[in-house]
Amino acid sequence: MAALASLLLRRRSRRDDVLLRTLCTTTATPTATPTLSPSAAKTRLRREYDADRAVSLLDAIDTASLSAGSTRHALSLAARRLARAGRYADAEKLLSSHIQASPTEPHLSAILCSYASAGLPEKALDAFRAAAPSLPSPISPMPFNALLSGFVRCRRHSRVPVLFEELSKEFSITPNAASYATLVKAHCMVHQDAKAHEVLARMREEGISPTTTIYTTMIDSMYKQKKREEAKALWEQMLESGCKPDQAAYNVRVVNHGLNGKPDDVLQVMAEMEAAGVEPDTITYNFLMTAYCKAGKMDDAKALYSSLGDKGCPANAATYKHMMAYLSAHGDFDAALEIFRESMSKHKVPDFKTMKGFVEGLAKGGRVAEAKQVISEVKKKFPDNMLSGWKKLEKELGFCSDNGDAIPQAECAAEEAVSEAEAATAEALELEDSAAEETGVSEESAADGTPAPETSSDEEVPLGPA
Repeated sequence: MAALASLLLRRRSRRDDVLLRTLCTTTATPTATPTLSPSAAKTRLRREYDADRAVSLLDAIDTASLSAGSTRHALSLAARRLARAGRYADAEKLLSSHIQASPTEPHLSAILCSYASAGLPEKALDAFRAAAPSLPSPISPMPFNALLSGFVRCRRHSRVPVLFEELSKEFSITPNAASYATLVKAHCMVHQDAKAHEVLARMREEGISPTTTIYTTMIDSMYKQKKREEAKALWEQMLESGCKPDQAAYNVRVVNHGLNGKPDDVLQVMAEMEAAGVEPDTITYNFLMTAYCKAGKMDDAKALYSSLGDKGCPANAATYKHMMAYLSAHGDFDAALEIFRESMSKHKVPDFKTMKGFVEGLAKGGRVAEAKQVISEVKKKFPDNMLSGWKKLEKELGFCSDNGDAIPQAECAAEEAVSEAEAATAEALELEDSAAEETGVSEESAADGTPAPETSSDEEVPLGPA
């Protein structure tokens, strides 16, 4: 118990002072703090996992040069780091401090999206209600759509239909196609297929044509429910309605075939894409690799992986995750180790679940020194509050009693007591981070009124460092 108390106290140190310095203005003469451009801030924030340092980086951004999109991105990253550290109250303070007295709709929409990144959709609703009287009348669908998409991203699907009707009437907001896309997404995520079709009928009655994005969401839902004939029928309906399939629509079919280990079917869809003038992207190739791996064609998967750069589709976090997982499962730890090194050099460390299987495979194969080195390298990437799962793994593998990079036995025991809850928090919040790289459904800016995507399969979602 003493070790646990000491650990928890150590985690609370420094954070309050740093946050207050960041959030509060002061009349004292400020020290010369170098400002960061939005592009530099984006790069550094993505690589910074310590919550306090992330907030400090946000404070150093040249805010005068920020667009609504850049504001959303920077705020989302900083707020997400605070939330992962369990500091939800601090995340709320950070976000609310950026809402202007008379916000513009794009600026408010960006902040509402950032609330979702921190897992605080109800706080976003409070912020919307508080800011709505200051918005120009009538309120456009933009902040309305941003708010609703946040509830979808936070998996509060049942709230979306209620809020859709309630807020549109309360604030005299006329929903647009993107609003209905979010409503369809909410229904599809809980397999309410009939209600999703009712939304399509309602749109037509109101003179709004269903979009490719809406059809893509519904087709994706059918595939995930193993309703392939219904998915095919929706595809034909989409074509008949005049909606042209885009990259995301084709990728939904690619994902289905890839997860079912059918590389020939994936290649057939890719041929259709080429004929339609639609270029494959990294997601397309990721699931072609997945199909090869599931079909046991590991050499084909490795050859495709090596050619991604030549195809103009660089590997993303999902690429590293899937390839490392399958290579480890097939016992090819030399190739998996090479991919791990590349992922580290690109600052795209695979999720904890994948890394855990990789390290356990190394250890069981007698490659203990390499397993320890991998753990040591990954731990250097993350702050202490995100390492509980790794420290528990070290104990399970018997690494705690060693010298060098290993941790004291007492601290191992203390970490085990808090690791499960922290790992669960990190896993839940990592869903959003990886969705754009893992799903066949495209992610578009919520500031433009389109809903963010979401995946629902553990097979498709990296769960984040524990």
